[in-house]
Amino acid sequence: MKRTSRDIRTANRYEVLRRIIASSPISRQELAAATGLSLATVATLVGELLDLRMVTEVGREDSAGGRPRGLVAVDTTGGFLIGVDIAETYVHAELFDLALTVLARADEEVRPGERRPDEVVARVAAAVGSVIARAGADETRVLGVGVSVPGQVDPDLGVAAYAPNWEWHDVPLRDLLAEHLAHPLHLDNPLRACAVAELWCGAARGRDDAVVVNLGTGVGAGLVLGGTVHRGVSNSAGEWGHTTLVLDGRPCHCGNRGCVETYVGAPGIMRQLRELAPHSPLLHPGDQTATIAALARAVAEDDPVATQVLRDTARYLGAAVADLVNVLNPEVVVLSSWVAALLGEPLLHAVREAVARHALRRPLAATEIVLSPVPTDPVCLGAATFALEGALRAAGARGARRTAAARTRTAPPP
Repeated sequence: MKRTSRDIRTANRYEVLRRIIASSPISRQELAAATGLSLATVATLVGELLDLRMVTEVGREDSAGGRPRGLVAVDTTGGFLIGVDIAETYVHAELFDLALTVLARADEEVRPGERRPDEVVARVAAAVGSVIARAGADETRVLGVGVSVPGQVDPDLGVAAYAPNWEWHDVPLRDLLAEHLAHPLHLDNPLRACAVAELWCGAARGRDDAVVVNLGTGVGAGLVLGGTVHRGVSNSAGEWGHTTLVLDGRPCHCGNRGCVETYVGAPGIMRQLRELAPHSPLLHPGDQTATIAALARAVAEDDPVATQVLRDTARYLGAAVADLVNVLNPEVVVLSSWVAALLGEPLLHAVREAVARHALRRPLAATEIVLSPVPTDPVCLGAATFALEGALRAAGARGARRTAAARTRTAPPP
């Protein structure tokens, strides 16, 4: 899609703010060097962010032989952002200040069978209300709510186009949420959210090419190519969890068989455990989180059943990650989301060994495989940046309308 000059200006404003958040305090000269923009452009963009109360002047620093440089930093009092992680088993919400520091958290359980859009929307509304109350935040200062929903999403229309685990098709989720929430709403999926979280605050910061593997109930890959999140022509890039790993293998919710997700997503790991030890005390039927947590504890205690399940999972995951390494040649592959966080270092080491057996030597030598270092829920963090981007876009649109109105008032009569 062809970008307008306003789109480019919004993207530049977003990039300058991202650099300020990452490196506060920072000078305009350092921002110009980091972004590749001219000093004059950076100065203008910083001025706009100052007007929006998103950044503030914080003093000066001496420069080598020149005039002291003015420093800017994030204005943490400039408003709040909310990120919402909708998953198949829970809704998690976090409220952030503009420095992307978490101020409050709230959780809502999505019960088995609770998959209708209205049921999920009620959980989201409750979580957002709870997180605002717990932070004691002024609702009028919430700049936006970013919502991550599993599956394929049309962010422009605010539609959950396809969520296979819930059998959702073309659900107008943003409109349904707007009936309960008065804040600006911005939708996308967890693959994009995890990728942005790693770009801003995690292992992909400063990297041009990265893959963020999202391991939860569902599975996918957030792609960072050329320093930006890659969405594909229909915002569907990264559906790696629905690529075929085993011909004629396990049935998948998407309708195919042998998908990556059916072997390395939480339900697939539970199935592996059930097939290996049907009566294992590690198995908590109907509770994915409890099962994966119990499995992680048992691995730490060298339980043979748990160790075998971890090895089997890593074998499948390593083969699938090797495909990503061979095809995309990334600088880093990040294992993210709650399954990766719970299984931690043992999973990481086993996956590295499995990838080494399957990936080509040259791309593998250039790729680092790590666990996500993001200290909070990466999906919530990424979703909060959707809200931040939306706030900047809205501010740009308001500025354009004011400029157009001023030109109309000052135009000479025909």
